[in-house]
Amino acid sequence: MSTGKKARKDLAQKPRGFQDKTADLFAAEQAVIAKVTHVYQQWGFDGLDTGAFEFADSLGKFLPDADRPNEGVFGFQDDETWLALRYDLTAPLARFAAENWQTLPTPYRRYAYGPVWRNEKPGPGRYREFLQCDADTVGAGGIQADAEMLAMAVEAVQAAGAEPGDFQIGVNTRRLLNGVLEGAGIYVDAARLTVLRALDKYDKFGASGVAALLGEGRMDESGDFTKGAGLEVRQIEAVMAYLETRHGSRYETVEALGRLAGSTEEGQAGLAELEGLEKAFSALNIGGSDIVFNTLIVRGLDYYTGPVFEAEYLKPLQDEKGRPVQIGSIGGGGRYDDLIARFTGQKVPATGFSLGVSRLVTAFRLSGALTAPQAPIVVLNMIRDNPYIAMGIAQEIRAAGLRAEAYMGSSGMRAQMKYADRRHAPAVVMAGEDELAKGTLTIKNLALGAQKSTHIETHEEWRESRPGQMEVPRDKLVVTLKNILRGG
Repeated sequence: MSTGKKARKDLAQKPRGFQDKTADLFAAEQAVIAKVTHVYQQWGFDGLDTGAFEFADSLGKFLPDADRPNEGVFGFQDDETWLALRYDLTAPLARFAAENWQTLPTPYRRYAYGPVWRNEKPGPGRYREFLQCDADTVGAGGIQADAEMLAMAVEAVQAAGAEPGDFQIGVNTRRLLNGVLEGAGIYVDAARLTVLRALDKYDKFGASGVAALLGEGRMDESGDFTKGAGLEVRQIEAVMAYLETRHGSRYETVEALGRLAGSTEEGQAGLAELEGLEKAFSALNIGGSDIVFNTLIVRGLDYYTGPVFEAEYLKPLQDEKGRPVQIGSIGGGGRYDDLIARFTGQKVPATGFSLGVSRLVTAFRLSGALTAPQAPIVVLNMIRDNPYIAMGIAQEIRAAGLRAEAYMGSSGMRAQMKYADRRHAPAVVMAGEDELAKGTLTIKNLALGAQKSTHIETHEEWRESRPGQMEVPRDKLVVTLKNILRGG
């Protein structure tokens, strides 16, 4: 093989962290988006699409992987200005709200969906491009807005197809954590950010790994060393005591956290937020298995200012080789009262929830819950010099609300049937000279034919029985096809 041919072949591969979505996966994602946005609409949210690119300065520097090239985003320089692909749907909303604040209703309730891009290290179920479906309320400062967002999140995940018990939303508050940090004498913003990122890795590294990151640092299996926050022993103990406070019910957790909140203003404010959420959940009839208070919920993005929440998929899953798979987070959000102030100079209260569509659909695929979209009925081109007959029949089938296509090309019967098989067509329709003369059509039920053909031993038997094949009057075409699609 020549060097030129090899070079062209090497081009036929996708970059790491990106997916090629075939029909079943593509359809599943679109179905999830449709179901979730319907819930958002029912709760009074309006749609908004802000586009893929923003000025890099507008997006801000909030990503947890800010030490990576391009600071976690994919960007390029346009003249003397840097543009970047959005890394979430919230930062563009903040820019839009600031730009149009005088004309927007207050509070402003919007939903959005679409791809986002992050220049992060890809891994199993972790992509550099993925779909999100968000809802946000801008301009509402009460804890009731956060509670509403959480209640809607439960309804949205269930509407998407997750059963009760398959997932759980954990809730924490940055203000309570801020109070704990203040009580431990941790005031420097840089140290706090390092602490937040360390806590956010609890599920990955465990208590000992987080404690190391709060101290001098941690060395991983490859020998790479991550510098820690440099806290003193007493400070590490205070943070870990908060992090590992968990009890059976939301009320019991609040009681335990009250003993750790201390007398700082932030700590007391955070405790009041959890107490307010508990009252709202009671009013909204949100059960303790759907939403729990969990100090492990930190959220890596640095723009959160109050309650933070994360939806985790709990159902045990296995990959194609039978190995256990941990999906983890399928969505999250929280309160971000300072984000719009970056543009306006004035604090604007805001809260939101983002559903990770790609991650949730991965969970559905591994659980076997995905169903492929109905394949089209294929109308074979039996009269090669007049393909318009097949095209007209396919149009008639589509007009009746069924999915259909006419075979494009002049291949023989064997090749056309092979095409229909690869398309997983439920049936094929044939209109040759004989059928046209008699005013009939030949329909082959491919699923039934495959089932019956398993009991046929010779080619002669197959030709005589023509399994799954029938000739019907022209005006019975649609009725017969609908019966086949119903399994008849």
